Amino acid sequence: MPGSALFDRQAKGQYGQTIAAIDAGQVVATEVNDRTVQVVGLFEVGASFAADGSLVMSQRTFLESFPRHKPGSIGLGVIHVEPGTDPAFVAAQLNQHLPEDTIALTREGFIAFEEQYWAENTAIGFVFRLGTIMGFIVGMVIVYQVLATDVNDHLPEYATFKAMGYTDRYLLGVVFEEALILACVGFIPGVVFSSWMYGVTKAATNLPIAMTLLRAVQVLILTLMMCCVSGAIATQRLRSADPADIF
Repeated sequence: MPGSALFDRQAKGQYGQTIAAIDAGQVVATEVNDRTVQVVGLFEVGASFAADGSLVMSQRTFLESFPRHKPGSIGLGVIHVEPGTDPAFVAAQLNQHLPEDTIALTREGFIAFEEQYWAENTAIGFVFRLGTIMGFIVGMVIVYQVLATDVNDHLPEYATFKAMGYTDRYLLGVVFEEALILACVGFIPGVVFSSWMYGVTKAATNLPIAMTLLRAVQVLILTLMMCCVSGAIATQRLRSADPADIF
């Protein structure tokens, strides 16, 4: 109906009373761009990094609320294909005839397009990448300090091994083994705590975030790389150590 809209049940913020009133069958009046709109129902989408919630309204109500918006300007359109038709084939055929400022995507392609946009073309993606890089560097420094301290504390033992004929490669393997142990021991409580924090953040913000298996595996690989690099740096003094000088 003109002048009416639907409100996102999963919106982020203090909307509990509003949602309860709409659930009870009441009509809630609000303002959109200085125009009164009646909220007559609910739907579920959820918050995002850019919006706390969403409204669904007719094209007429939208144009009346935003008169500067051109009636022929469409941001996103949905095309239903017949059962049994390959959506990827239809999208490829459409892209051969669409102008340069328009692109046809499948549902999966559109999701990938949105994820790539937020990850590469927005400040949010930059912050997450910077946080990952800083975490990698800080973790590498901490692991290096732990391994370097351990190497210095046990330098006489390592020198004894070298005097007995053990090669530098064997001693480096011992340090790398310790680095891998640190990576695994640190990863287990880290992924448990992170999964809990994901749940707390999702409950507090209604953002669609969760710890996935792929993300956990990627972090494990980065952790192993971080510890191996730290171990390689920590063994520099061990390589140049002379058993005669140590004793």
